[in-house]
Amino acid sequence: MDFCRSGLEYTEQLVQLRLDYLTEDHGSLSEKETKRISNQLPDYYKKHLNNDLLVYICKDDNEIISCCFLLVTEKPANPDFINGKTGTILNVYTKPQHRHHGYAKKLIEMMLEEAKAMKLDFVELKATEDGYGLYKKVGFKDAVSKYHNMKYVL
Repeated sequence: MDFCRSGLEYTEQLVQLRLDYLTEDHGSLSEKETKRISNQLPDYYKKHLNNDLLVYICKDDNEIISCCFLLVTEKPANPDFINGKTGTILNVYTKPQHRHHGYAKKLIEMMLEEAKAMKLDFVELKATEDGYGLYKKVGFKDAVSKYHNMKYVL
């Protein structure tokens, strides 16, 4: 197994892994959603990969079997993020036949080491029930805030 950061040569596999993750997370994707996401992702990866999006992969030969994404965001500094740079983990996914071998854990640990070297103030994520135990094992804690998590859908 090879653990490393992904480059654009894996774009096709990254698109499929993202679709697989979203299908599992949402239960299913419509044909229209699948097509729109598939069409958007290659350009997104071309623009963001290894800039503000770092993708860590575990591959067996040239097949990616596990991945996780780190989206780096820079904001005006405040007491909660003095450096102004934070990370959000997305798309932690291992193909079903390769689960429970520690691949995602190793990728997350690699990611966190690089996040420390980049001097990110913190790394956050939203955990599924399936991933919650893994994140606790590597040191994530439940976030408690005086703020309400809200969004406005356009």
